[in-house]
Amino acid sequence: MVRTISLFIAGLSVVMFVALASPPFRAQEQFQFESELLAKRRVFETAGPGFRAIHLGPNGNYYILTAPSAAVQIYDASGKRIGQIPGETEAKGAALVYGESFDVDRDGYVAVSDRGANAVKIYAPTGSLSTTIPVAGPASVAWLPGGEIAITSPNTLQLMTVYDLAGKQVREYGDREEIFERGYIVKQVNIGRLGADETGDTYFAFEYLPEPTLRKFDRVGYLTMEISLKTLEFQPAAQAARRAIARSDSGAPALHRIISAIGVDPRTQEVWLAIGTLLLQFDKGGQRVASFRTYMPGGARLEGSAILVEPDRLLIGADPQGIYEFPRPRKP
Repeated sequence: MVRTISLFIAGLSVVMFVALASPPFRAQEQFQFESELLAKRRVFETAGPGFRAIHLGPNGNYYILTAPSAAVQIYDASGKRIGQIPGETEAKGAALVYGESFDVDRDGYVAVSDRGANAVKIYAPTGSLSTTIPVAGPASVAWLPGGEIAITSPNTLQLMTVYDLAGKQVREYGDREEIFERGYIVKQVNIGRLGADETGDTYFAFEYLPEPTLRKFDRVGYLTMEISLKTLEFQPAAQAARRAIARSDSGAPALHRIISAIGVDPRTQEVWLAIGTLLLQFDKGGQRVASFRTYMPGGARLEGSAILVEPDRLLIGADPQGIYEFPRPRKP
C-alpha cells in the first residue's frame, strides 16, 4: 500500500510514491531562473555526424557509438582511440547494423540496442559477441547490478524488460501510456531513453509524450517517482503536439521528440534532462534545482542528444555537432 504525495514546484509537478512507514517528502517552492551554460571545448573530435551515445567504462576509458557504424569505439581519457567493440577480427555476424543506444558495465561488458538487426547484442570485454537477444525495435538499454540488462522497446507490453547475461527474461515492469486510440501513435509515445544508478534504480524518459515525463523505478520494478512537466512554460508545446496528433490521419506519426537526452549521476541520483536547448537539473527527489540553455564555445546553441554526468563536468553530445565538455554547475 502506498501514499501518493503531489508536489508542485516552479514549473514542475512531481509525484512521489512513498511507503507508509516513510516520512513525507516536502519541497520548498522556488522560482526557476534560466541561466546560460557555455561549453568549454569540444572533445573526441572524430565523433560527430551520426553520434548516438557516450559512456564511461572501466579503467577510465570512454565508449562512443555513432550510426551507422559496425562497432562502438573506445577512447582513452586523452581522446586517443584505443579499440572497438566488437573487435576488428570478429566474425561478420558480430558487427552492428544500426546501433541506436548502448551501455557498458563496470566489468567491460557492452550491450547495444541494434535497431537494424532487431536485437540487443551483448559483447564480452574482449570484444567477442556473447549473447544476442531478439527484440523488435529496441530503443534503449541500461546495465543493472548483478549482470542484468534493462531493455525498452515500443513493441513490448511493459516499458522495460530485464534479461540476464544469457538472454533469459527475468522480469518486466512499467505501465505504458495509452493516451491515444491509434496503435502507431501509442507505440511512438512509449519510445523512451533509459538511465540507471549504482543501486539498480532505472529511469525511463518518454521521448515523444507531449508533456515531458520521466519515471523512476526501483530494482524490482516498483514506481518510486514521476517527474511530469505540465505547467505554463511547457503547456504551449504540449498543446501544439496534441493538436497535431488530433489533425493527423492514418499516415505517418505526427509526433516530435520532446525529451532528447537523459543523464543520471550514478552516485548522487541527480537527473539531467535535455529538451531541445533547455537543460534541466533535478535532485534525487525529483525537485528541479536549475535550468540552463546550452551553447557551444562559439555561441551557437546545442540541442543535446546524450548526456554523460561526471563528478566535475558534463559531456553533452549532439548529431552532427559532436561532443562538448561543460562545467558541472553546483546546486544553487
